[in-house]
Amino acid sequence: FSKNSHLTTHQMAHSGEEPYQCIQCDKVFSHNGNLKKHQMTLTGEKPYQCNQCDKAFSISSLLKTHQMTHTGEKPYQCNQCDKAFSNSSNLNRHQLAHTGERSYDCNQ
Repeated sequence: FSKNSHLTTHQMAHSGEEPYQCIQCDKVFSHNGNLKKHQMTLTGEKPYQCNQCDKAFSISSLLKTHQMTHTGEKPYQCNQCDKAFSNSSNLNRHQLAHTGERSYDCNQ
């Protein structure tokens, strides 16, 4: 690692240590950045504004995914068919159709 702090953060992943605690709901995090993202969801703060519409987001990656709706970009391609998706979670959900798997079973 180029910085000692990056090594320390990485080592916490192995130890399971979560020293960053939310003062509003007591959730704990291993990275300070994750705590900050969490706190923005609690306050409703959305600093990442789309420059093409009025939508705003609390996390920059959500804004990037949203912007693909304007550009039509779909970088996640199914390896079984020609369908493509703007985010990986939609691709993963789609691929269950090819395998016949279901992520959740109803016990009733």
